[in-house]
Amino acid sequence: MSMKLEAKIKAGEFIVLGELEPPKGADFSILLKNANLVKGRVDALVIPEMANAVMKASSLAGCAYLQGHGFDTVMQACCRDRNRLALQADLLGAAALGIPSVMAVQGEDITFGDHHQARAVNDLDLLELLGMLQTLGRGKDMAGIELQGAAPDFLVGSTFNAGAAGGALEVELAELQKKTDLGVRFIVTTPIFEPDRLKAVLKRIDTSRVAVIPTVLLLKSAGMARYIDRNIRHISIPPDTIQSIQKAGDKAYQCTKIAGELVAAFREMGLAGTLISTIGWEDKLPQVLDIARL
Repeated sequence: MSMKLEAKIKAGEFIVLGELEPPKGADFSILLKNANLVKGRVDALVIPEMANAVMKASSLAGCAYLQGHGFDTVMQACCRDRNRLALQADLLGAAALGIPSVMAVQGEDITFGDHHQARAVNDLDLLELLGMLQTLGRGKDMAGIELQGAAPDFLVGSTFNAGAAGGALEVELAELQKKTDLGVRFIVTTPIFEPDRLKAVLKRIDTSRVAVIPTVLLLKSAGMARYIDRNIRHISIPPDTIQSIQKAGDKAYQCTKIAGELVAAFREMGLAGTLISTIGWEDKLPQVLDIARL
């Protein structure tokens, strides 16, 4: 169990997670370089499992590599690419390698990615994957066969679509209830750019049972912000935010300023923490933390 994250969640302290993409290649030196930039400033590093279905080195490998260099990590286990045999094998491997935390994700559709001929697996859905994590924690596999030695003891997290509205939000909240019943201790939300909009959703969640960790997405340009606002469902970016990037002399700095101020706002709200997603701008993570005064 990740005592660092687990203890902080129990104590109600603000958790900072940094997201670092593994490389599309076998040289992990850049992963370590980016991790070292925030050493001692983040509580754990989340390593995505082929985000947006783009082929990259595995989350398991990235986490094992960074754990070996003294970092606390969160591995993603993804329903899209592996059947129940492979998922169980990876999770047992993760436990043996000392990876303390697992975040269960469904995985984006193959059509988003760079291997359009790939076949999605989805042998298990997200709730079944969480059930399997509980089963492994009780010392058995999905076939009911006893595991040898100590059972895996992960801190388990999952996802939550905080931008859903109306009936879609009701579905999300019902799913969240099932996730917490299946042992989920923290949820990472979709990217949020308006903290006030999260407050209404938070009133519907029992935060004594599950830590809510909003994602702060580091924008790269006004064009990127406009594209996300128009095309990505359940993520809205205020016009003022987009205009502030457009008008800024130093647009890159303005983007990090927006991210840093969001992190600070979530801390002020008394939330459990935040995940900072930099998607290729990992070297700017220290600047975001500086602006947030973390």
